[in-house]
Amino acid sequence: MDLPNGPPGHPIHPPLTDATIGIYTAATAFSLLSVFGVSERNTTTAWWLALVVGLVVTVPTALTGLVDWLGLERGTRVWRTATAHLAAMVTATVFFLLAAIVGHSGYTDGEVGTAGLVLTLVGYGVLAFGGFLGGTLVFVHGLRVLE
Repeated sequence: MDLPNGPPGHPIHPPLTDATIGIYTAATAFSLLSVFGVSERNTTTAWWLALVVGLVVTVPTALTGLVDWLGLERGTRVWRTATAHLAAMVTATVFFLLAAIVGHSGYTDGEVGTAGLVLTLVGYGVLAFGGFLGGTLVFVHGLRVLE
């Protein structure tokens, strides 16, 4: 078995992306709930902690994705789509990291600030686009799908 890639027909990267996307989706939902006044202190805490957990889970997700990307033939349509996916996901991660850094004071005060909210929402939008590109790799190009 190729540990970074996973066994044939069972790549490791996709289930990790499910976890990462789910955590960042929860963070985004918590940020909105806090802004709308739903248990502000609790949802602010949940938002910031979800961002931190998402950043931690992003590490193995990104590493397994990078291993997949390095195995692609350069210049092909699949490689171009995968490169756009990689760029989108790195960009989303930067936005989530900035949201966690900027939002730490909001976490301690129990309030999601405007900057933290905007960074989270932009990060989530870029994440969604990157997820769409990841889906294109599997469902359009058949990447890592057994015949």
